This record gives sequence, C-alpha cells and structure tokens, in this order.
Amino acid sequence: MPAFSLVEPAVIKELRRFDTPTVCNVLELFAVRPRTAGYMDGRIRACYPKLPPMVGYAQTATFRAGSPARSGDVYAGLGKQVEILAEYPGPAVVVFQDIDDPCVAATFGEVMCTTYKSFGAVGLITSGAGRDLDQVEPLDFPCFTNGTICSHGDCQIVQLDLAVRVGGVTIYPGDLLHGDRNGVTTIPTELSALVVEGCTRLMTAESVVLDYVKSGKPTPAGFTAARKECHQLIQVLSKELRAKMPK
Repeated sequence: MPAFSLVEPAVIKELRRFDTPTVCNVLELFAVRPRTAGYMDGRIRACYPKLPPMVGYAQTATFRAGSPARSGDVYAGLGKQVEILAEYPGPAVVVFQDIDDPCVAATFGEVMCTTYKSFGAVGLITSGAGRDLDQVEPLDFPCFTNGTICSHGDCQIVQLDLAVRVGGVTIYPGDLLHGDRNGVTTIPTELSALVVEGCTRLMTAESVVLDYVKSGKPTPAGFTAARKECHQLIQVLSKELRAKMPK
C-alpha cells in the first residue's frame, strides 16, 4: 500500500459538517489550482443524494467487465483489495476507473458494497455503473457513478493503488476526497485544517447577504451594501488563509 499524508481524525470529522460546494468555494480562496480543476464533472453523480457528506482517502483501482478473465473468477482482485482496505490508516473511499469503452456492466453491487463497508470504507466512486441500488441503500454507504447497469458482466479488478481518471480528475492513492449530492472534490491534505476554518467563516460571510434578502423588504441599495460587506469579509478570509498556508 502506498504511503500518503494523513490529516487529524478531528479534521475529517469536521469536514463532514460542510457540503461539497462550500468546500470548493473555500479551496478557491487559496488560489492553488484553477477554479475549474480538482473536482469531478457532471458524469459522476450521487446514487443516494440524501446521505451526508462523504470524506475519506482514495483507494484506487481499475475495473473491466467486457471479456472473461484469463484466470480466476469474475471477482478477481477483490481479495487483495480487501487486504489493502483492512490495513488502511484512515477512512477509505474506493475509487474505480472503468476501462471498458463503453462501459458494459456494473462496477459494484450489494456484495461488494457490503464487503467494503465491513472493512472500513466510507464510500465508493466509479467512472462506470452501479447496480443493486435498492439493496445498497440501507447500508448508508455513499456511491457515485456514471449510471446504472443491471448485470456485473465478467467483472474484474485489474490493478490496485495506481493513478486513475474519474470524472475528468486524476485521483492518486491516498488523495483526500469530499463528496455529497452536489459532486466530489479533492482536498489537498496540507490545506485540510484550513479548509475547515475557512468553511465556517465563509458561511458567516455569506449569511450577511442571505439574512438581508430574507429580512422582509430588501432594497437594491441595501442588497448592494450587503454584498459589499460579504465580499470584504471573504477578501479578509482569503488573505488570512493564504498567510497560514504551509510554506
């Protein structure tokens, strides 16, 4: 299993308090990547939108189902993957890149999700499809897919712990991921604690505008003033967060 940077468990817990769009908004304040980078595109959607945010470290793999395995059974690779999950130093998010083109079968179903959760995983993302959605739903196990397909085909876990491409983003083993009904983003581990701080303060800044427009009788002039105050608070926040960034 590759070594990767860990964050404090308390930080993971705090990150779960915030929705993914808020996390993305705060990440923009650091200016460490383009505003159109680091998050998965609209192909990747939550199977269970009502579940709370998922936060964990990527355990990556590739998947295929379009032709029989040369050796082993249709679940080839699952045993080794479980061994990796059993040793993970923090909550894992299983991330699959489906290498069939086009996708021909489901990456996961009830058996795999139940297994992953039993070995400590907190969610699953695939560039391919899922199935058994009714059976997986009671597990409270967040899943993100590009669709659903009723069969598992000749499913094979081809490679483990490598860079994969999912939803337009390259994911490396151990990347910190945050996902909810709005989508999935990566969080640089070195910024994770600052993201928590930033989320709380950003929500306070945004509440200036929200509280004003909900106040009863807003005016254009009052709205402009509220927006100006909000913008100033966010500017100060961005400056202070950048000053705290690791050198």
